[in-house]
Amino acid sequence: MALYQTAAGILDRLQQKEGAVKTLVYDSGYKNVRQLYALLCETLRYSTVIEEIIKSSELLRGPKKLPMNLAKVLVYDLLFGKGLQCGGRWKSTILAHRARLQAELAKLKVKKKVSNNQDLVTSMGGSLDGPALPRYVRVNTLKTSMDDVLTYFKRQGYTYLGKARSIKELIDFGQKSGKSFLQDLHIPNLLVFPPSTDFHKDSLYTAGHLILQDKASCLPALLLDPPVGSCVIDACAAPGNKTSHLAAIVQNKGKIFAFDLDTKRLATMSTLLLRAGVTCQELANQDFLTVSPCDPKYQKVSHILVDPSCSGSGMPDRMRVLTEESGSDQDERLQALSAFQRRAVSHALRFPSVQYVVYSTCSIHQQEDEDVVKDILEQHPDFRYVHILSLWYTAIMLWR
Repeated sequence: MALYQTAAGILDRLQQKEGAVKTLVYDSGYKNVRQLYALLCETLRYSTVIEEIIKSSELLRGPKKLPMNLAKVLVYDLLFGKGLQCGGRWKSTILAHRARLQAELAKLKVKKKVSNNQDLVTSMGGSLDGPALPRYVRVNTLKTSMDDVLTYFKRQGYTYLGKARSIKELIDFGQKSGKSFLQDLHIPNLLVFPPSTDFHKDSLYTAGHLILQDKASCLPALLLDPPVGSCVIDACAAPGNKTSHLAAIVQNKGKIFAFDLDTKRLATMSTLLLRAGVTCQELANQDFLTVSPCDPKYQKVSHILVDPSCSGSGMPDRMRVLTEESGSDQDERLQALSAFQRRAVSHALRFPSVQYVVYSTCSIHQQEDEDVVKDILEQHPDFRYVHILSLWYTAIMLWR
């Protein structure tokens, strides 16, 4: 029952706008995060259908009233998933209504003039899965080399197709299956696998030789590109993939100061960095905005990565699409986010020896991107921005 109760609690928190879905899943403490994420994802996708069935079946009436969100995850697994995977009184309640729930589902299909579940979802305004993206894996050069990893996968029966020659080839790889892989076109030490490839039990992943990191997440550290031995700040560091990437770039020499206000996320980050073999970090459970640029320990900081909280509107995440706000709620949230982003970048530019600052978001909203950079440059005329990837015009670096 723990799976369903945890999922229902996350749905409650989503309604209260307490965080993004993936963050809430990872912060939940539930051991099987993939199972939890999948249940939430599918429940949200079927949400309109499930709510209609719950209403028409009168499931929530009676003395033993189920909480709505708990009912939704239970009904999803009963009607559309793998069947209920729990015991207890709530299972008994759902099973007592099974015939009625199934009958209401059948009636709804007749009413909408559809014959299958997928068509029913779309007929009621739901969304199907978007195009699949490749699975990206970064080779952790603190523990291994690209050549050794290529050799390993070839021995595992994978076919190495060489370096990608175009963006189209990478996009098309999102439709592939089977045991083949590419090297990314733009980012060194990044491999590309078919979307269904699972590395969670792979020995290279569990030993920290591979980092599961999306391509976009690799860009900020790559663009900052601090020299070996540099002093670097990762201002909003958890869960730590970018920090580990920075450590690989500086070859574990110098110092990386990493800050995050969330205690649980920082603990997760500490575990990730330990597994990745990072030794040059200094973690602090602290709001970056409270860090004094005048503190002597930061006098040699020359490179800062600012990857603050954002709307996530640029993430190809079907759960984000299903829960995204609109209208005035979204406008209000964007204003709050962009205000924090401005403060974070402005604070980074106050460190006395800083030369390079990379500001990155996973947002497509102008309020969080161009508008922030424009305002910051007006406040700090001694910095300028540069386009540092000729084919990626959204890559912005602030440079003194």
